Amino acid sequence: MTSTSSAPPRHQDLHGLGAFPLRCGRTIADARISYLRIGELNAEGSNLILVPSSYGARVEDLAWLAGPVLDPERWCVVIAVMFGNGASSSPSHGAMGLAEQGWVVDQADNVAAQRRLLREVFGVERPALVYGWSMGAQQAYRWAVDHPELVERICCVCGTARTSPHNRLFLLSLRQALTADRHWNGSGFDAPPEQGLRTYALIYASWAASQPFFRSIAEPVEVHVQQQWLPNYQRHDPRDLIAMLDTWQAHDVADGGDLDAALGRVRARTAVVAGSHDLYFTPNDMAADAARIPGASFHQIESELGHRAGNPHSSAPEQRQLRRVVDGLLAC
Repeated sequence: MTSTSSAPPRHQDLHGLGAFPLRCGRTIADARISYLRIGELNAEGSNLILVPSSYGARVEDLAWLAGPVLDPERWCVVIAVMFGNGASSSPSHGAMGLAEQGWVVDQADNVAAQRRLLREVFGVERPALVYGWSMGAQQAYRWAVDHPELVERICCVCGTARTSPHNRLFLLSLRQALTADRHWNGSGFDAPPEQGLRTYALIYASWAASQPFFRSIAEPVEVHVQQQWLPNYQRHDPRDLIAMLDTWQAHDVADGGDLDAALGRVRARTAVVAGSHDLYFTPNDMAADAARIPGASFHQIESELGHRAGNPHSSAPEQRQLRRVVDGLLAC
């Protein structure tokens, strides 16, 4: 697809990866990765910024970054969607099962798919920047730990290098909300899990936005969640929601080992960006990750949006804070 002449060129597509082995031991028979390119790749291939997707986000949900945060006139922005999302290979396609059948996608699998995408479609081995929010930040960390020689810079926004016990508790509550629905059959759903999704949305919203934010809204919180949050999850197959939760739960760049040693291998110029009221990935946890990475800088977005401060698609103050961090990182 193309845009008007006054806007940066765009191209959206699916890239086939063939038989794709996962770390869990399963293989996606005909794997596909969804991506969107905004801007032009230069002749040297040196201006590519990779944006891995966050939980539930598809390319159109992250395209807003091109302009307010990432300059598409200078940089070629490539948004790549993780497995399990519904746009790339996912349980909803029949390409994968769930953990109950031995299927768990690791963020290292998503990084391997992205490496193939960049090499096979763009001829790029070394992106100028891997920029990620939330689960996208997890993938940025994974790039820099697993392939320190292939990453120039990473910007990790509201995401940690290892899923914390407290964050895992949140994820387990979401999974339980869905699988406790009466339509769950052990491998999927016999009918839409309407009650499970309502419970899921209530839990998700209570963590994703901050206490000050919920004090600021006019309507009752249950009405707010019903109108503003639930539709975002109803657009997804619930099996895909579960698959992405399992990827989030499994995330650990040290694979159960020494996190200090794993992050100490990072050679990329690194910015770690926390949200002041983020309940998922607290500023303390993110500052600790930054301290483990040689030369990393730590920044804090002041915002009452909670976790969503790292994805401020409709809030200019947070956008400006992110742009300053990114511009400073790219100037190095």
